[in-house]
Amino acid sequence: MDGVKKGSQLVTKFFVLWVIIAAVLAFAQPESFAWLGDYISYLLAIVMLGMGMTLTIEDFRRILERPRDVVLGAVAQWVIMPISAYALVVFLSLPAEIGIGLILLGAAPGGTASNVYTYLGKGDVALSVTVTSVTTLAAPIVMPAWIILFVGEQINVTFGEMFQEIVLIVVIPVILGIILRRALDKRAPRAAEAGLTVFPAISVLAIVTIVAAVIGGTVDNLLTASGIVILAVLIHHAIGLASGYGTGYLTNMSDARSRALSFEVGMQNSALAVAIAATFFSPLASLVPAVAVVLHQIAGPAVASYYASQDDETLYEATTDAIGD
Repeated sequence: MDGVKKGSQLVTKFFVLWVIIAAVLAFAQPESFAWLGDYISYLLAIVMLGMGMTLTIEDFRRILERPRDVVLGAVAQWVIMPISAYALVVFLSLPAEIGIGLILLGAAPGGTASNVYTYLGKGDVALSVTVTSVTTLAAPIVMPAWIILFVGEQINVTFGEMFQEIVLIVVIPVILGIILRRALDKRAPRAAEAGLTVFPAISVLAIVTIVAAVIGGTVDNLLTASGIVILAVLIHHAIGLASGYGTGYLTNMSDARSRALSFEVGMQNSALAVAIAATFFSPLASLVPAVAVVLHQIAGPAVASYYASQDDETLYEATTDAIGD
């Protein structure tokens, strides 16, 4: 078990490195990875199953314990990110397919990485997990609604088609993961522990494969679109991180809860956006959320380190003052 745990930690610790390596390989040999595009939905379902296994009934009980903060976090994510994505599409005059990709990213629910970075940034992890759960389970309604509102005239996809797809690749796997975790906790706790150890690494490998599949399928458009895509995703990400923290601050939440909302609002489930783009839209639309997968894993640790350093500075100042007294 110790060996498996160390191996899993190694895979998850160097997530960004694996993504970069996969991206380079897919760019160099696109035909070797493009065929994986047919399996993106299945790969995402595996990721969501792993997310479900990390959840317990206690996570949902927190909704009743702190409904105000959960609702504020969810509403901020649901409103700020889709609207800011649409505003960026208009302001930057993005091509239609890239614009659809950015709106898909903005309409996606919170990603599980937000929980990790909330922990690293010394935020309120319980609030982060709860908001992620709520936005994920509501995704079949919220995500198609925003997409139809903003780009309905440009697409031939119905609300019902997207609703069904998101239920199949997100909600059902999450619920199955919760049920499996609960059953294993009762009857095979060692197996449950093993699952929690291994699934993070499996999720990382699945997301890395998704990125490689998208890049392999969009390599012809990658060089011409990459500059504007990176700019749009960076601005969108920064808006989310800042406005999430601002939401907590302006509503008198603690600093730890404000940090949690910063990551919840700023970090979407970009793998879900990739899957929906690949299923219903063009390969170029998938490029935006695929780029976000990489940038989220770079910006997330940076912001988490900054938040953690603020606590370290406060502790240092308090210690210095105590010594001086």
